[in-house]
Amino acid sequence: MRTRRKFYVVWVGNNPGIYDSWEECKLQITGYPGARYKAFDSQEEATYAYRGDPAEHLGLIRAIASRKSEVVNYSAFPEINLDSIAVDAGCSKNPGPVEYQGVDVRTGERLFHVGPLDDGTNNVGEYLAIIHALAWLDKGGNHTMPVYSDSKTAQSWVRRGHHASKLARTSRNARLFELLARADNWLQAHPVHNPVLKWDTERWGEIPADFGRK
Repeated sequence: MRTRRKFYVVWVGNNPGIYDSWEECKLQITGYPGARYKAFDSQEEATYAYRGDPAEHLGLIRAIASRKSEVVNYSAFPEINLDSIAVDAGCSKNPGPVEYQGVDVRTGERLFHVGPLDDGTNNVGEYLAIIHALAWLDKGGNHTMPVYSDSKTAQSWVRRGHHASKLARTSRNARLFELLARADNWLQAHPVHNPVLKWDTERWGEIPADFGRK
């Protein structure tokens, strides 16, 4: 099947303009602070967008991303691997009830959801979400699909091989600490696992698994 050609508008980058390949576009935005760009399906659309206000095009995607009932066309950002899982956690207090979930980036389908769990933190939830996704993929025999997270802290714990939370134990969060122990054990038994990637919220909008509480 022939791949549909795309055109890439770079509003802010090394050399703003319209490019007909992702490789050329990437040269203009890599390492450029605050780069603004987007893919379009036709040269006409790209030309119209380039001559207009980028906020009209980039802002639309971010607005759609906040409406959880709709699937966002993340293919507008060619650097996103659509065949992936996005994870996120939601915590109303710190500590407080925490829950987490994993979502198929391509379809928006929720793959798993856990919680709320009492007396937790957002970082703990983010870490558990990543490990849950990795274990879910491992169980299915998929060892290549990436996992996206917007939590630098949780990703650093994964690289470390165990969590580093200072969360105090209470009479209410025994289940949470049980899950943390299981997550650490799984990670130590699986030092080589699917790639865990940083979701670029500034460029792509909220992560697909976001709970919409910001």
